[in-house]
Amino acid sequence: MALETTLLAVDDLKATYIHAITALDGVGFHLARGEILALLGANGAGKTTTLKALSNLLPAERGQVVSGSIRFDGLDVLRTSPAALVRAGLVQVLEGRHCFRSLTVEENLVSGGLGRSGTRAEIAEDIEKIYAHFPRLKEKRRALSGLTSGGEQQMTAIGRALMSRPRLLVLDEPSMGLAPLIVQDIFRKLRHLNREEGLSILVAEQNSAVALKYADRAIILENGATVLTGDAQDLRGRDDIKSFYLGQRAVAPSIPAVVG
Repeated sequence: MALETTLLAVDDLKATYIHAITALDGVGFHLARGEILALLGANGAGKTTTLKALSNLLPAERGQVVSGSIRFDGLDVLRTSPAALVRAGLVQVLEGRHCFRSLTVEENLVSGGLGRSGTRAEIAEDIEKIYAHFPRLKEKRRALSGLTSGGEQQMTAIGRALMSRPRLLVLDEPSMGLAPLIVQDIFRKLRHLNREEGLSILVAEQNSAVALKYADRAIILENGATVLTGDAQDLRGRDDIKSFYLGQRAVAPSIPAVVG
């Protein structure tokens, strides 16, 4: 990949927890500007640890990168604070639909704008853009986030991240626990942001079907290491990928017990 097109470069990343438990052992990939890249793998493959390393959040969980490098638009991520990374444009939506549950939907969005020190006028303008992307949030603007549906909470979390005006949006399992129609709607919105506004997106998912449908390329992790990378549409049709790397093994038919 040409150097000038690379926005994020992860090279031979190795990480542990409490200096003893190996979590990553050779993760490497590049993400181009304006690309949607899916990070796939079964539960425990290392997806969440990789994303936390990208935002330099591992030290907060007794984790550490022991070797390798991460560069975001030339910035050394491992030497940059999480807050500075957000200001530089690397913004993450953590797993679990993190919202300020006691704040309204709109107050959650405002908090995203305050995080980048936006002016009152800029925040108001950006909120209207979020409502244009997610009309449901405008309907729920005065509702407490903790009382909204799972899909609305995920939209709020994504909207709050967009208020930071990211250049790279990183999402961890955005489909988790949501109905299929809601998942499709969220991914369509993400692709629209990518195609219309040039937003680069990295999404970690266990739901390989939806991720490969909307991504440009995909990286597959297994046991904390990169095992395969390729065009998303090519990988989408490969049964071996579903079977061996995404935890979707075929289940043999059960044999009824013989009673006698």
